[in-house]
Amino acid sequence: MIEHMETIDEFLAHRTADVERAVREAAATEIMPRFRQLAAHEIDQKSGPHDLVTDADRKAEQYLTEVLGKLLPGSVVVGEEAVHANPASYEALQGEAPVWIVDPVDGTRQFVHGDPGFCTLVALAQRGVVLASWTYAPARDQLAVAVRGRGAVLDGERLPAGAPDPGRDLEVATSHPDYTTDDQKRALLGLRTKGVSPRPCGSAGLEYLAIARGELDAVAFSWEAAWDHAAGLLLVEEAGGTHLTLTGEPFRITGGNTLPFTAARDAATARRVLELLSGGA
Repeated sequence: MIEHMETIDEFLAHRTADVERAVREAAATEIMPRFRQLAAHEIDQKSGPHDLVTDADRKAEQYLTEVLGKLLPGSVVVGEEAVHANPASYEALQGEAPVWIVDPVDGTRQFVHGDPGFCTLVALAQRGVVLASWTYAPARDQLAVAVRGRGAVLDGERLPAGAPDPGRDLEVATSHPDYTTDDQKRALLGLRTKGVSPRPCGSAGLEYLAIARGELDAVAFSWEAAWDHAAGLLLVEEAGGTHLTLTGEPFRITGGNTLPFTAARDAATARRVLELLSGGA
């Protein structure tokens, strides 16, 4: 078991390219050959018609679970599909061992419908702190990498989230109504006001990347699944942005957050979104 943070720091100093290679190979081997080629028997529903899983999700997660575990001995993997099969495996986020958090295909609905707006998300965390993340959009061949304290890059170029232009409506991606409670719907209604332009989100990972690139001002999300948020939240942080829950505290990947929460290009935007969400609650 890895017992010292220095060991992980050393890993991140020398082995991030190995993780990048694993993410790219998982996509090339298990995801992209099935893109726009899925047969009906390769698609299943989980909780309902909007919650889909495909053979690409399952096989890419299996691939990454095997490779990432070998790259960092003593680590464990919390993957979306494995947790669906065994919910107790999510508890590894609370443990001492380094955890790989994996969403093999974030934006499965888009993937199923032949839309390139999906990505593979991998994050490395320990004791609830996200240390590094990889966001790969294989249909666009875009890879964003963030390492805590070392910044964020997209295809090798530094990512600066910046701040919204004064006087322009804030563009905010929000949870889809199908995935919100009545209380959360009321909170999100607070964004329907002058100076804000809300829209339903697509792939969470790509929405976070859009914030880090300065193309989207904020998100307002109402669910906690770590595989959807861990990679993107670090990406936003390392690009200069921030994230806050309704209590004013940063989002915790281990859970127990007051929802909805926001991630934004800068602190002022995050506070503005929180004010509107609180007013709508």
